[in-house]
Amino acid sequence: MKDHANLAHWPERTEMAAAFRWTARLNMHEAVANHFSLAVNPEGSRFLINPRGRHFSRITASSLIEIDARDPGTMDRPDAPDPTAWGLHGSLHRACPHARCAMHVHSIHATVLASLSDSRLPAIDQNTAMFHNRVAVDDHYGGMAFENEAARCVQLLSDPKITTLIMGNHGVLVIGRTVAETFNRLYYFERAAETYIRALQTGRPLRHLPDDIAEKTAREWEAYPGFAEDHLNEIKALLDRESPDYAD
Repeated sequence: MKDHANLAHWPERTEMAAAFRWTARLNMHEAVANHFSLAVNPEGSRFLINPRGRHFSRITASSLIEIDARDPGTMDRPDAPDPTAWGLHGSLHRACPHARCAMHVHSIHATVLASLSDSRLPAIDQNTAMFHNRVAVDDHYGGMAFENEAARCVQLLSDPKITTLIMGNHGVLVIGRTVAETFNRLYYFERAAETYIRALQTGRPLRHLPDDIAEKTAREWEAYPGFAEDHLNEIKALLDRESPDYAD
């Protein structure tokens, strides 16, 4: 492990790198097309994001670039991010300062759900209940997430209670207060979407949770002490043993 003590936001960088690496390990990435960001100033405008064209499995803590959502010259930088990454995450960090961390993927089951005529995720088990009343569905896909399309999409996350945006005909965007919270949510959304899709494939009637029980379960997930942090810490422990270069 190299010494990067002089590089700002090192603990946050290592957490982000671990999330990238594990997303690749779970095959929830898509070539070099997806992106994660993390705000690093109180206003939420400055953020870390993955460099353009870098596979998730090769992301390191030091490779993340720091940019400012309010800097109109960002795309003129020699290390400019992917234009859809700038469009989506720049728009989000300008419009939604409560969204400290954001993770966007085209993972298989989330994207299948986003491709259905009804992309809502009903509460049919404990994992799907995590997202009860906390998901927005965008039914108006307008092309790739360059600046205008991205700005339209992120308005659906203006309510701090909404943590997940099902981007119709596109994928999913998950937000949170920390890397651990956001990655945990992303992981469980993909699991929840898979459960729902597999349940649909049986062709048999679904057992929906009552609204009050689904809401109770969602709140219990939100209050579960240390769960997301434990999840990320274990990922980092595995990477420390198997792929320690993530923290370079």
